[in-house]
Amino acid sequence: MIPGLDGLRAIAFLVVFFFHTRNLPFGWLGVQLFFVLSGFLITDILLRMKDQLPRRDFFIKFYGRRFLRIFPLYYFYLALVVVFIFVLPSLKLNLLNQELNKSYFNQIWVAAFYVYDFFHASAFFERSRFFTHLWSLSVEEQFYLLWPLLIFLTPRDKFKRLCLTAIGAGFSLRLIISLIYRTQALPWLLTDPQQAVNVLPFSHLDAFAFGAYISRFELPRPRLQLLSLSILIPLLGLGADYLSKGSVSAALGYDLPLTGYYKEVWGYTLLNYFFAVLIYCVAKTNLLTRFLESPPLKYLGKISYGLYVYHYGIIAIFVAIFHKYGLDYALRSPQMFVSAFSATLAIASLSFYLLEKPLILLKGKYFKT
Repeated sequence: MIPGLDGLRAIAFLVVFFFHTRNLPFGWLGVQLFFVLSGFLITDILLRMKDQLPRRDFFIKFYGRRFLRIFPLYYFYLALVVVFIFVLPSLKLNLLNQELNKSYFNQIWVAAFYVYDFFHASAFFERSRFFTHLWSLSVEEQFYLLWPLLIFLTPRDKFKRLCLTAIGAGFSLRLIISLIYRTQALPWLLTDPQQAVNVLPFSHLDAFAFGAYISRFELPRPRLQLLSLSILIPLLGLGADYLSKGSVSAALGYDLPLTGYYKEVWGYTLLNYFFAVLIYCVAKTNLLTRFLESPPLKYLGKISYGLYVYHYGIIAIFVAIFHKYGLDYALRSPQMFVSAFSATLAIASLSFYLLEKPLILLKGKYFKT
């Protein structure tokens, strides 16, 4: 593992957790960091496997390894939610009834088939903390289905063209999606074009492609780029907010969903490129590696998949418990944050050592590369 990348995973989860507890208005950007990081890591793995393995082994070993890493925890979580639905009446947690009675049967099925992102973009969508965050895992899984085939079919000397084409396609598809949703010609579509752009997989092609690009090609003066983008991106976001709304927000111009002057189209390009430069700086120039390699961040990064899968449902449970016993159940309250985070950390740790790690070890036994 490249030094610092587990720490980046930890940062990505932490900012998402802060966002879901309403303590960081732009914390949703952690998902974009996950996407770019996935493109970086998966592309490197695929290109090495392509050089070393015949076609049959290439696909079997890649998907076998992905299956053991992703599916068991994901479906275990869905099974836990189903069990929880049946025991919920005896717990008398009224707020959870509201969370889980939002067409939970349909949500279970769309989540089980990894199409929650499309469901989220439809007029049938109802928000639930037990399921809504799974849209990003659907996007990731769809990327895992498509990208290995493209990598295998693309000659090595055409790989840069593939990355640049995918980057351009991400921008273009966001524009097309935004225009389609703005016309409201199809009644089964979500009425919010910016939110639809956020959750549909086509919108994130450039996130994965930027990650893929930096896995093989150099960036000029990356640290200077990172510094420049750190200043430029908030200025553009805040400027677009001020011109379109007459005010600015604490999210530095990047509230979710992105709005104003088609920010849902160009904003993602800037953000994805920023995260690509950040990952490049960490992986290739050792920027911040001492901090990112600290034991707490390394550990959180190692169990970040479980942290992400479990955390939103756990937040919902603690909100309901605090409400039932007359405690302050505001999401941003310190006691809510500490309780939900501690429980998430404990459950994700148990999940990692009892469920995930034994299966991860099987990857080397049955799908060694």
